[in-house]
Amino acid sequence: MILIKNAKLLRPEGVVEESLLIEDGKIVSIGEKDKSDVVIDGSKKAVIPGFFNTHTHAAMTLFRSYADDMVLHEWLERKIWPLEAKLDADAVYWGTKLACLEMLKSGTVFFNDMYFFPEAIARAAEECGIRACISAAFFDFFNPDLLEENLKNAVKTLKAIEKYDVLRSIGPHAVYTVSLDGLRRAAEIAEEMDIFIHFHLAETEREVLDFRKQHGKLIVQALDEIGFLSGRLMAAHSVWLEDAEIELLAKRGVSVSHCPTSNMKLCVGKAIKYEKMREKGVNFTIGTDGAASNNNLDMLEEMKFAALLQKFYYSNPTLMRAEEVFEAATVSGARAFGINSGLIEEGYEADIVLVDLTKPFMQPEHSLVANLVYSASSGCVDTVIVKGEIVVENGKFVREDEHKILEKAGRVAEKLKGSEEQSS
Repeated sequence: MILIKNAKLLRPEGVVEESLLIEDGKIVSIGEKDKSDVVIDGSKKAVIPGFFNTHTHAAMTLFRSYADDMVLHEWLERKIWPLEAKLDADAVYWGTKLACLEMLKSGTVFFNDMYFFPEAIARAAEECGIRACISAAFFDFFNPDLLEENLKNAVKTLKAIEKYDVLRSIGPHAVYTVSLDGLRRAAEIAEEMDIFIHFHLAETEREVLDFRKQHGKLIVQALDEIGFLSGRLMAAHSVWLEDAEIELLAKRGVSVSHCPTSNMKLCVGKAIKYEKMREKGVNFTIGTDGAASNNNLDMLEEMKFAALLQKFYYSNPTLMRAEEVFEAATVSGARAFGINSGLIEEGYEADIVLVDLTKPFMQPEHSLVANLVYSASSGCVDTVIVKGEIVVENGKFVREDEHKILEKAGRVAEKLKGSEEQSS
């Protein structure tokens, strides 16, 4: 049991100063002060729900600040893809560990990942004590033979990571790398295996225009016709959508992951239609994308950019209020993956963060939520508890040696960079 005494709890009805008891991975009581094995003094701290990062390529921490200020296609073709071709399981393992360390120390308790070598990702996540949904990504490049081979490999991978304490998803990359038949088959596999689907949707205008030219219809319409849309689907980006497509996503229970920092850095061309999504009832969540295009995995920063991008792009300072973006980064992300988390409530999973209120940027306390969204940084994260287990305490990662992770990931990144420079 863990007892947090005298903290300011961020509850749905507002901030209350109470004690909180955790047992068997859940919040079992609020307000009671039972004896406990572990007691945390919550004075001058706030207890908030942990963040759910719903779209990542975690091991791309290895490429952080390697290729910046470039046009998208040049960034991919000249920098990212050549380096990715040299990745192996060990590199992805250490890149993911670096990502988990960064996410946990900035208050993230869950990430939804799509990358290479999924078993290495699952092992890293489990060892670090963070919740995760791991995708078996696949591409078919409109080749039927490649489709059969890659689907077979994806199923094999999904079975291999079943032994880890993670959720699983199948990850058909996008409509420009996977055929409609491949997407249909992916949805069938997700249904058969009772897992999620992780997918890039309408990230760029070119993707949308090329699809419409080829198929004569909107992307979401075509996806619905093949049975791809469901509550299992997490659709990353979802920027270039028509209103009718948004309505269809809501009707089918699809969740959307908004990645504002990556979208702005790579200049996808417009802001997501958040107001329309909220009006229609789309489950709207927040993701950071990979560190190669962000360049960090800090959900506190991501919330601020999400809110400001809406206000600036649509010239309306009332759009995406602090409470709305905070909800998107917490309980909406948990809801997308069927996890009873994201709120400080009795019976909910104990995935919580203690925030240090003595930091200058957390004062004065006119609004805790507004401070978290518009003012806070990862430096305010004091303690992180995932599934009722302390993983960060007093700002330090307690599961493993932080310095070892930093050193190993740094060596892997330098080796990759060196190999690429030699071949170029």
